[in-house]
Amino acid sequence: MVLAVHSGAPGADRTGSERSLGRNIAFALGNFPLAALTVAIAIYLPRHFAAHVGISLAAVGSAFALVRIIDISVDLLLGLAMDRTRTPVGRYRAWIIAGVPVLMLATYMLFVDTAGMTMTTLVIWLLVLYLGTSILALSHAAWAATLVLRYEDRSKIFGLIVATGVVGSLMVFLTPVVLAQYGAADAIAVPMMGWIIIAATPIAVAIVVLSTPERIREDLTEVRFRLSTYWDLVRRPTVWRIVLADFCMSLGPGWLSATVLFLLIDAKSFSLTEASILLAISISAGFLGAPLMGRLGARISKHRALMVAGFGYAVTLIALVLTPGGNLAVAVVTMFVMGFFSAAFTALIRAMAADISDELRLDQGQERAGLLYAIITLTTKAAGAFSIFLTFQVLAAVGYDAKAGAANTADAIFGLEIASILGPTIFVLLGAACCTGYSLNAERHEAIRAALAKQEAERR
Repeated sequence: MVLAVHSGAPGADRTGSERSLGRNIAFALGNFPLAALTVAIAIYLPRHFAAHVGISLAAVGSAFALVRIIDISVDLLLGLAMDRTRTPVGRYRAWIIAGVPVLMLATYMLFVDTAGMTMTTLVIWLLVLYLGTSILALSHAAWAATLVLRYEDRSKIFGLIVATGVVGSLMVFLTPVVLAQYGAADAIAVPMMGWIIIAATPIAVAIVVLSTPERIREDLTEVRFRLSTYWDLVRRPTVWRIVLADFCMSLGPGWLSATVLFLLIDAKSFSLTEASILLAISISAGFLGAPLMGRLGARISKHRALMVAGFGYAVTLIALVLTPGGNLAVAVVTMFVMGFFSAAFTALIRAMAADISDELRLDQGQERAGLLYAIITLTTKAAGAFSIFLTFQVLAAVGYDAKAGAANTADAIFGLEIASILGPTIFVLLGAACCTGYSLNAERHEAIRAALAKQEAERR
C-alpha cells in the first residue's frame, strides 16, 4: 500500500472536505502554544529584557539575530529528517511529541527563571527555544499538508490553524491587562506568559496526537539526498515566489511587532493596558480574517487573495501611524483591520506550500513537505531576526531610549513613527508583488492530484 495509516484515535482518517470540523479544530489546537510563544517573543520578551532584566536593547537585538543565523541550518536538517522518519507512532506525530519537553524547558528559563541572565545565557536558551519551536511548528505544518488534499480545503484547515492560534495570542495580550487589574507590577507579565505557555503546550499536543490519525505517504521513488536537493527546491518558480513572499510578509509585520508597543505607548500616548487591548483586538481579528481570506483564496486563487491582504494591511498601517495620538476609537478600527489582513499571510502561504508539496511529490516522487516547510520557516525566522536587529539599530540611531521611564525627544518619537511605517509597508507590498505570475492555481493542482492518484494506483 502507498499510504500507511498510524492511528492514535479510533476510526480511519479521512481527507479533504470529508474530515469533520471538530477533527480539524482538534488538530489546529497544536498552534495554540506556538502562536502564544511567537507573540510573546516578538513583542514582550525583547522589551522585558531591556526594561527589567538589564540587557541593553542593542544587545537583545544582536542576540536574537545571532540565534536566528545559527538556527537556519537546524531547520533544514529537521525538515529533511522528518520526511525520512518512520516510527510505530507515525512520521510527524513522533516529532511533535519530542518537541514538547524542549519547548517547555526553554520557556521556563527565558520567561520565568531570568535571574542572572547574561548575553551568553540568553543566546544559549534562545537556541534551545527555537529548536523546540522548530520541531513543533515543522511537524505540525507538514502533518497538516497530508491531512487534506483538495485545493480549497487546504485554505480552510490552515485558516483554522491560524484562527486557533489567535486564542493563544490573545492569552498573551490579555495577561498584562488582567494583572494590571490586580495591581501587579509590569515586570510580572512576562513570567506569567511563560507559565501559560508551559501549561498549554503538553495539553494542546496531547489533543493533536490522540485525535488525529497520521497518514504516511510513501515515497514513489528511491530516497536519495544530495546537497543539490535544497537548490532543486528553491529554484522552482512556485517555491521561490512563496519563499520571497513569506520573507517579506514576515519581515513587515515582524518589524512592526518590534516597535508596536513603543509606538502605541510613546508616540500615540496609550497606556500599556490600552496598548495590550489594542493588540488583542488586532489578533482577535484573525478569527475572521484567516477563514474569510481563505474562502476568498478558494474563489479567486490563494495568491490573488494574498495580494489583496498585503495591500489592505499596508494602507491600514499608514492610517494608524498618521492618526493623532490618544484617539482610541480610530486605533481600535485600524488595529482590527490590520489584524484581519495580516492573519491571511500565514494561512494562505502555508496552504500554498501544501499545494507545492504535491507538485514536488509528482515531479520528484518523494515526500518533501517537511523540507519545504523548513525552508519557509527558515525565511520566517530570518525575517523575524532581521526585523528585530534592524529596527532596534534604527531606533538607537535616531536616539530613541527604550528603558522604562525614559524621556525621549520629539525627534526621537518622530524617528520611531517613521521606522514603524516605512519598513512594514515596503516589505508587505514587496511580498504581494512576489505573487505576480504565480501559476499553481486550482486547475493546475487538480491535474497534479489526478496524476498522483494514477501513480499511486499503479504501485498498489
